[in-house]
Amino acid sequence: MSIKKEYCLRILRQYPFSFNLKIFRGILQNYLYNRIDNGGEPVDEKIIELIKLQKEKGLKLMQQEYSGLMHYIVRGILENESDIEECISDICVKVWNSIESYSPDKGKLSTWLTVISRNTALNYLKGKPREHDQLKEEVAGTFSVEDDLLRRERAEELKSAIRTLSIEEQHIFYRKYYYLQKTSQIAAELGMTDRSVEGKLYRLRKKLQKKLGGEFK
Repeated sequence: MSIKKEYCLRILRQYPFSFNLKIFRGILQNYLYNRIDNGGEPVDEKIIELIKLQKEKGLKLMQQEYSGLMHYIVRGILENESDIEECISDICVKVWNSIESYSPDKGKLSTWLTVISRNTALNYLKGKPREHDQLKEEVAGTFSVEDDLLRRERAEELKSAIRTLSIEEQHIFYRKYYYLQKTSQIAAELGMTDRSVEGKLYRLRKKLQKKLGGEFK
């Protein structure tokens, strides 16, 4: 049995009732993007080229290829269906307006979309309207250079500490603290119990606190 088919069957066994097809596609896409080389670069190049030329076909192709991934990220943060769909639309607008800032040298298109999807969903979760984004940037600019350097230094320390965790612990960490997934979702998708996930989260927090001198909670 192929890896892809085996994974699909495992997901279906974990979600036997009222399974949402968009979530299923998102889970599967997320797995494939992170575990299997799907040879998607030619499609990515076409998406980027079309959007840069202001062709709506580029957005349609992006939605065809990545709508499942975007829904997977957004649904892990938002619950209201209308907010989810509005957020997805907003993500598409942000991609359309900021495609020039994307560089293949810095990462895959799927990675860039993941970051945009997460940050946009978090803005909705915090109840901050999209039109306030510019104001937030202006307020952020009032911090001193010293503050910025301190934040960067702490971020690097955290990254270094995370790299000392096992691959499994890193996956769980990012799911919980970056993608803000519920413990039950992490457990279901990784084939674990809620209690097992909670135990791993507790232990990895202890490890990070030791590395960071008790700063991580």
